[in-house]
Amino acid sequence: MTRALVLALLAAAAPAAAQEVRSAPGAVLRYLDKMSGQAADIEIARGQVVTRGRLSILLDDCRYRADNPAGDAWAHVTVRDSLAAAPVFSGWMIASSPALSALDHPRFDVWVLRCAVD
Repeated sequence: MTRALVLALLAAAAPAAAQEVRSAPGAVLRYLDKMSGQAADIEIARGQVVTRGRLSILLDDCRYRADNPAGDAWAHVTVRDSLAAAPVFSGWMIASSPALSALDHPRFDVWVLRCAVD
C-alpha cells in the first residue's frame, strides 16, 4: 500500500474514532423460544441476571453513541443454559446487525434491541 493511501485511510477513520461512546445503565433484549413461539422483550440492568426458560441472561454492559442514544446499541451479554456447563454465548451483540454475533442455540434466540438510557 502506498503511503498516500495509508494516510487517506487514516484520515477517513479519524471521525469514526472520535465518536464518544457511553455505557447505559441497562438494555432491552428480545427473547424467543422457538419451540413454544413465546417471545418477550426483557428490560435488564447492567449486572443483572434474568432467567427465561432454561436460559440465564447476564448483561455485562450496553454502549451507545453519545450523540444518538436511540440509535445503534452494542451489548455485552453472557447467556447460560441450565443444561450446559459452559456459557452458550458470551460476547458483544450489535442491535443493527443481530446475525453478526448471535446466540447459536437450537431452541432459543436472544438479541439486543437498544440500550435503556433512562
